[in-house]
Amino acid sequence: MTGFYRDGAALVCDGVPLDAIAAAEGTPLYVYSAATIASRYRAIDEAFAGHPHSIHYALKANSTLAIARLLRGLGSNADANSGGEIEVARRAGFGPSQIVFTGVGKTRAELGHAIDLGVRSINVESEGEIERIEALSRERKVRTKIAVRVNPDVDARTHPYISTGLRGNKFGIAHTEALAAYRRAVELPGLEVVGIDCHIGSQITDSAPYLEALDRLLDLIETLEAEGIAIPHLDLGGGLGIAYDAETPPDAEALMRGLLERIDARGHGGRKILVEPGRSLVGNAGVLVSEVVYVKPGETKNFCIVDAAMNDLARPAMYGAWMRIVECERSGDAPQVYDVVGPICESGDWLGRDRSLAVRPASHIAVLSAGAYAMSMSSNYNTRGRAAEVLVSGSDAWLVRDRESTADQIRGEHLLPER
Repeated sequence: MTGFYRDGAALVCDGVPLDAIAAAEGTPLYVYSAATIASRYRAIDEAFAGHPHSIHYALKANSTLAIARLLRGLGSNADANSGGEIEVARRAGFGPSQIVFTGVGKTRAELGHAIDLGVRSINVESEGEIERIEALSRERKVRTKIAVRVNPDVDARTHPYISTGLRGNKFGIAHTEALAAYRRAVELPGLEVVGIDCHIGSQITDSAPYLEALDRLLDLIETLEAEGIAIPHLDLGGGLGIAYDAETPPDAEALMRGLLERIDARGHGGRKILVEPGRSLVGNAGVLVSEVVYVKPGETKNFCIVDAAMNDLARPAMYGAWMRIVECERSGDAPQVYDVVGPICESGDWLGRDRSLAVRPASHIAVLSAGAYAMSMSSNYNTRGRAAEVLVSGSDAWLVRDRESTADQIRGEHLLPER
C-alpha cells in the first residue's frame, strides 16, 4: 500500500487527485497519505505483539509536525537526532520519557536540554560524550539515563554515505571498545545505564546485516550481564529500505519477526526491544508534485524543466538516487524521453534521467516515494522557498505547512547601518 494510484487518467492520493491539490496549493508541493503511514506503523507494531517493545519514529526522515503528531496518535515514540528534533517531538506532544536522543556530535547545550527534560535515553557515541554527560548531570545533581551506541562493524550493503555501522564510519563506539565504555559508565554516579543501541545504516534491503549485528549485540549483552552490568533494553535502530525501483527489501513485519525469533532463540525473549523506523514508515507515503515549466528539445538530450529542484529533493544529486517519476494526469500524447531537471544554476540539479513521459508546459509530474529525506533535507539554495506540504486524511487534503516566502527566509537577517 502506498496511497497513490490511478483513477482513470488521474494519479490520486487516497482518492484525491494530485492535479486538484496542485491547483489549490501551487507547486512544488509535497503530498502525504495519512492512511499509508498508519498502515506502515501498525504492521511493525503488530509484528511485536506479545513482546515488550517501543517504536521510536526517526524524525530525521521527515520532521514535519503534522506527521510527527499523526504517529504519536498511533502510539509511536520519538527518536531525535538534534535539539531541534527534540523540540519538534515536544511540540507534537511526545513526553520526555518517549524520546531517545541520538547523534554523534551532540553539543553541550543540546545535552543539557535533554538532561533537564529527562529523556528516556541518550544514546552515547563516544567516551568523551560519556564524560560530558556525567559532568552536566553532576552539575544538576541528577542521574541521566544512557545507552551506548555500539558500532558492530557490519556492512549494511547500502550507499557509503548512509552506512553507519562499519569501523570506518563516524558513528558509535566500536564493539571491541564497548565493554570498557560500559565499565566506565557504571562507575559514574551521574549516569544510569538503561540499554544498548545500534544503527548500521539506511536504505538497507537485506535482512542478513540486521541478524549479524544482532548477534554481536547479544554477545556483548551476555558479556556485560556476566559482569553484573544490567542492560534493560535493546535498541535495534532502523534503516529498513523501501522500494524506489526494483529493490526488494524485506517486509518490515517479517524482518521484525525474524529478529524476535533470533532474540528468543538466544534466551533474551523477556528483554524490551526498541526500534527506530523512519523511511520505512513515511518514504512510500509521500510524493513531490511539480509543474512542467518548459519542454526543451536538445541535440543529445530532451529536457523536461520543472519548478521543483535539488533544493526540494536532494537525493538524486547527492546520492545519484533513482526515484520514479510519473505524470499526474495521463494524456493521449506520445511519450518522449527526457531528463527531468530543475531551475537551479547547477548541472547537478536533476530529478531523473532518461524518463519516458508524455508532458507539456503547465502539466504536473510526481516524484514518487518522496516521503522521507526530501522535505527534511530541503534547503533555500538560490533563495528558493521551501515547498508547501499537504497531508491527505480520509477524503480531505490538509495544508500542513505553508509555502516559504522570500520574506520568511530573510526575516532574521540584519543590515549594517548606512554611513
